Amino acid sequence: MVAIGLSAGAVARIRFAVSCLWEVAAAVRVLRDPGSHAVHLPWARRVSVPAGTLLWDLVPPEPGYLPDFLTPPPPGLTPDLDGELARLTATPPPVVRHQLDLYGRDTPRLAELRADPTAGLVRLAAEVTGFWRDALAPHWPRIQLLLDAEVFARARSLAEDGAAGLLNDLHEKVRWEGDTLRVSKRYCTADDVPDGAGLVLVPSVFVWPSVLSIVAGPMPQLAYPARGVATLWERRSADTRALGAVLGRGRTRLLVELSAPASTTELARRTAMTAGGVSQQLTALRAAGLVVAHRDGRRVLNVRTALAEALLSSAR
Repeated sequence: MVAIGLSAGAVARIRFAVSCLWEVAAAVRVLRDPGSHAVHLPWARRVSVPAGTLLWDLVPPEPGYLPDFLTPPPPGLTPDLDGELARLTATPPPVVRHQLDLYGRDTPRLAELRADPTAGLVRLAAEVTGFWRDALAPHWPRIQLLLDAEVFARARSLAEDGAAGLLNDLHEKVRWEGDTLRVSKRYCTADDVPDGAGLVLVPSVFVWPSVLSIVAGPMPQLAYPARGVATLWERRSADTRALGAVLGRGRTRLLVELSAPASTTELARRTAMTAGGVSQQLTALRAAGLVVAHRDGRRVLNVRTALAEALLSSAR
């Protein structure tokens, strides 16, 4: 059990972030024990295990300790692997050595990292880049859409239900009571944080079905499973012909593609329709109450409504 104090001021500093490094660390942990992460078996069967690397040594099977320097606090909702790796390689050597002391076991590669953290972190960054390129980058557009949808839904939950409703709905192991966020994790020996400065919530695909927390550093982090993970590796149902006969093939295709919020440009790329054609079809879908649009910074994201979800469910 880890307890993180969240006063009224700390609650005001809760923010969301999306992180490439969190996904890398959690994905390697999936490969350590694919059977415990059955949702990701279709992915795990196609990916090469990074055995014999420093990255592999640093990510132990659950519930082993994951060094905090692997996942520095991500800055925001636009993931940037190079930026996160720059923060990782800038970790002070004493911090690296202290966290390796908490690790509880040693390998020749870990010993080399302890002896020369600066060179070791550069090596680690190169291994992370290679793993990302081979295992995650091909799937990242779809993963990011799912994470964007999760942030959008949680932001709406925060607006409607407040901080208590948001935090108590993240995961069965997470509860906020009496100004304290409690994360129930077996075998966890991390220190409590009685006066947390805030909280970074990191939705993740590969952390499913558990949660991962970091209490060290300037602000605690909590990585939790994004909703809809079970659909990530599913093959899309192609039998929407009946609905297409009513709505038209183009509009039906757009509804199917909107399993996560997407911009007009993204929908045009994925459907091979022109941007103008997509915009025209979305206008009709919005008028019918099947799609709504929300601004996300400079982007306008289109989202299926509950009515659209019901129509698609009945057509499959």
